[in-house]
Amino acid sequence: MTEQITFEVTKNLTPLADAQREEILKDPGFGVVFTDHMVDLCWSEKGGWHRPRVRPYGPIPMDPASAVLHYGQEIFEGLKAYRHADGSIWTFRPEANAKRLQRSAKRMALPELPVEHFIQSIKELIAVDGAWVPSAPDTSLYLRPFMFASEAFLGVRAAKKVAYYLIASPAGQYFKGGIKPVKIWLSENYSRAARGGTGAAKTGGNYAASLVAQEEAYKNGCDQVLFLDSETHTNLEELGGMNLFLVYGNEGKLLTPKLSGSILEGITRESIIQLAKDRGLEVVEQDIPIAKWREDAASGKITEAFACGTAAVITPIGQVVAKEFTIGDPDAPAGEITMAIREELTGIQTGKVADRYGWMTKLS
Repeated sequence: MTEQITFEVTKNLTPLADAQREEILKDPGFGVVFTDHMVDLCWSEKGGWHRPRVRPYGPIPMDPASAVLHYGQEIFEGLKAYRHADGSIWTFRPEANAKRLQRSAKRMALPELPVEHFIQSIKELIAVDGAWVPSAPDTSLYLRPFMFASEAFLGVRAAKKVAYYLIASPAGQYFKGGIKPVKIWLSENYSRAARGGTGAAKTGGNYAASLVAQEEAYKNGCDQVLFLDSETHTNLEELGGMNLFLVYGNEGKLLTPKLSGSILEGITRESIIQLAKDRGLEVVEQDIPIAKWREDAASGKITEAFACGTAAVITPIGQVVAKEFTIGDPDAPAGEITMAIREELTGIQTGKVADRYGWMTKLS
């Protein structure tokens, strides 16, 4: 086990006033306001991980030749802190996020941050910014750890200096309309990632590649974009930032695209699979052609569909829109199985449902 490190803490001398913070926490939006502090940890080829700090939130000094600006060597994570009814603060499966950050780091030729350092960085930030964790329904403190190549050089090789940061933002619901079925656009011109590429890593380039398709989705009145595989352009992969499930309610079965190396291994996805199996549902991970979704939805076999991820947790899908066809009904209500799993998962996260899996970690 890696030993804990000692963080130097420098308090923000001009934090947001309590009254202003409390007003923000009533309706925080998503990813628009940030807490008073952040974590800053350095790595170098010679010195390893060093100089752990908690310091006031603010701009990051960066050399114009920093490798990340030229070669995109960057990764990040996303998880949440929840305030329970007794005022305590918890987070959901941080070890899984830490291990996924390590897998992303390995793929992007970055150093692997020890799991213990990852979790300690979260606890250190909560120790100074715990008052930023909201208590209103459907709110949380979104935690964004990220790592990038900070070495100043021009040359195609792995950087020898790297920076790790952790910032936090109070968050409400990801979609402005709340928990209701969304419309998603089927991208037939663009791919999010290719097998053998970086699709399984949580790196910014994958999201950058999705943005032009996301803009296309907005122009067609949709909330999100769905990508097909880059090889055959027939099989479902994932949304711009979420995994996908199809519900065969009459068969007691869930289908989800199998992990192929181009799909992000979602922690929410993995948790849903566990919850579904414990409910007696059969979970099948396989290649799913878009034609199968069309056929099985038309015949009534597919009774529900939903997307999942840290930010939105579980979001019901009402309709898929393509250039030449649609699937589903935009006015259909959220599915019973979708909402039952969502209620159980969010119940565990917020302390309203017993955590029989040991998924929650206390932070405060």
